[in-house]
Amino acid sequence: MEHKTLSELTDQELLQEAKKRKSAVITNAILIGFLAGVIFYSVMKNSLGFLTIIPLFFIYKLANNSKYDHKELENLLKERGLK
Repeated sequence: MEHKTLSELTDQELLQEAKKRKSAVITNAILIGFLAGVIFYSVMKNSLGFLTIIPLFFIYKLANNSKYDHKELENLLKERGLK
């Protein structure tokens, strides 16, 4: 399946993308919270080390993995009167 731009998506596909984004945001928030807890525990037990940096990398990747721009998706939904 090829990657389409948001403006090329149908109304139904756009709504599905918004629904996927909402569930992905919740999942990412849970994972980021868990990894922050791992970092906190690691710092309290051993101080800063290499194993503390690994969860920081995963937090960065989770925060920046969005397929489409969030603002662009919201603007397109409002423009089409879908949300």
